[in-house]
Amino acid sequence: MRLAARRPWVTLLLWAVVLLAALPLVPRVASHLSAGGFAAPHSAAQAADATTAHLRRPPSAPAMLVRGLPAARVRALARQAGMAAGVRDGGVAGSVVLPGAPQAAAARLARAVRAAGGRLTAVDASAESHAVSGEALRAFASSTAVALPALGLLLVLVFGALWPALLPLLTAGAGTLLTLAVVSVVERYVPLSVYLLQVVTFLALGVGVDYALFVSSRFRAELTADASVDEALAVAMATGGRSVLYSGIAVSLALASLMLGGTAYWTGMALGGALAVAAVLLVTHTLLPALLRLLGRRIHRGQIRWALPAWALWGRLADWATAFPGWALGLGLGVLVILALPAPALSANIPANVARMLPTHSALAEAQALVQRVEGAGSVAPIVVALSLPETTATAATWLTVGHVAAALQQLPDVAAVSSPTGSGSPRTLAALAARPGGALSAFVAGPHQVDLFVTARTGPDAARTATLLDAMRVRLARVHGVMSRVGGAAAVMQGFDRYLAGRLPWVAGAVLLVALAVLWAATGSVLQAAVGIGINVLVMAATAGVLVSIIQRGAFGIAAAPLNLAVVPLVFVMLFGLSMDYQVILLHRIQEQLAGGATARQAARRAVATTGGLITGAGLIMVAVVAGLVVSPFEVLQTLAIGLSSAVLLDTLVVRTFVVPALVTLMGPRAFWPRRLPAR
Repeated sequence: MRLAARRPWVTLLLWAVVLLAALPLVPRVASHLSAGGFAAPHSAAQAADATTAHLRRPPSAPAMLVRGLPAARVRALARQAGMAAGVRDGGVAGSVVLPGAPQAAAARLARAVRAAGGRLTAVDASAESHAVSGEALRAFASSTAVALPALGLLLVLVFGALWPALLPLLTAGAGTLLTLAVVSVVERYVPLSVYLLQVVTFLALGVGVDYALFVSSRFRAELTADASVDEALAVAMATGGRSVLYSGIAVSLALASLMLGGTAYWTGMALGGALAVAAVLLVTHTLLPALLRLLGRRIHRGQIRWALPAWALWGRLADWATAFPGWALGLGLGVLVILALPAPALSANIPANVARMLPTHSALAEAQALVQRVEGAGSVAPIVVALSLPETTATAATWLTVGHVAAALQQLPDVAAVSSPTGSGSPRTLAALAARPGGALSAFVAGPHQVDLFVTARTGPDAARTATLLDAMRVRLARVHGVMSRVGGAAAVMQGFDRYLAGRLPWVAGAVLLVALAVLWAATGSVLQAAVGIGINVLVMAATAGVLVSIIQRGAFGIAAAPLNLAVVPLVFVMLFGLSMDYQVILLHRIQEQLAGGATARQAARRAVATTGGLITGAGLIMVAVVAGLVVSPFEVLQTLAIGLSSAVLLDTLVVRTFVVPALVTLMGPRAFWPRRLPAR
């Protein structure tokens, strides 16, 4: 920091070189991102799915929806393509559904349909993953267009001047650009989720603006108090810079704890989030002081009178919260407890039906709904049953066993169909066919001792009855002597992921709590304040969970009720703990500054809230403005992220920092920063 302040032009030149080198990498940032990563490591479901990759040809292509052509025309094209399967009415005028067919025939049909002027939509996991990635990127672009104007207006409102409002945008933009460039390199070697793009961008932008706001506001305040530019910069970095350093460490470590989730998705989120905050910290402690040094007193240009921190409201609230701390504490805790009442009903999972994450108006979501209506709810996600047999597939005994397994599975409730060759020939005939490489059984034979069966459930992949069926299948298969079996498919993979993550989340939560405790302890030197901060954050987390249940899970404010997505809910809570350290450290450091000047606990709390209330609230509103654009997204995952983070930040800034923290410091008095002893009230 000192070098950056002493050599500002050199610092600017170095940053210009870095950003110019990073710029070409940013347009390619989405090229290697995927909608996957949701699988428990080394799971049986994954192992079952892996066997299908060894089939000489998959058993069938996905079901298809054809629109824009008469059914008779589609039947004729299907016959020409070599598809014997029936063509069915899709239930909507001009729509026709075709069940799965060999891939070569499906490809021929697709070309013929397009040549005839029709539209063909394949309903399979690959198409769904591609559609989800595309929707996520479109939502990112539209939400950014909504967020940036609101962010600019808020910055002017918080700074009370046009010129200094550009500083946070410059520094946050540099941090975001650097982060995206690093992600574009890292994603080539580490699997990263497409959702990471939104999280990293909005995190870098929001945190970068907040950090620049805290440092530059203190710099302006010192200049107003007649300090020299060098003195003002030194104080700003020693106070605001120190606070944001602790905050950045807290956010980075909290996000890094997601690695304990043990899956590719959470590892990517942890890595990307930590990189974003690290880049912002680097910018805040190098580029920002250089810019402040060059601007000097010109940072006051373009001042307006209606700056948010200058409002007398914060002084009045501080007076009331410290004069009546019991009432203030009761009000703050009451709001949090009331909002937290629905929290016990929270339920989250990852949808096995990826298309469920798409907006209902998307072409693929509509196509899948029609296919399910015609072919059955379970047709879009067949269950894979991988059988490892003691004898080779060239023996009749093997096929006799496979036949028994297929019959046993067919008898289970909620099984619509079992795709198995055993219904089309005797065990001896099947053994002879299996001995021929690339023969009729190559769609089921995955190895010398490996046979794959495909089960279609009567219910959809996310239905509770499908989860019950998967467990029943495992029980039934375990009774087959001498055969090792694995159950796979999208429903089984996501069921395993949910159960695996449920066992890992306590470790993630424990790590986040330890990080928050350690950072608060190191930042304040007080064990008591660290423990109190943890307790308050837990309450805010419970209140946020209650808000998510009320708005997303139960449906409110025009949002259709939907199960909460496990891909984003833990991320909201981890980011909440990290970001709350930002506002907590800023407020407690300002209280400690007042205490160092001889103020009592009550006086210190009152002055700290009066001087930082508008600043902290403004920072919170800026963070909300950054993510609020996602609320209008039709993408449910991003809606959950926006609503969760917005409600958490607003509760933290408007309730906790305005009422709860000053009231507690006042009530604790000389013991507020134990083991440090403070002056009596």
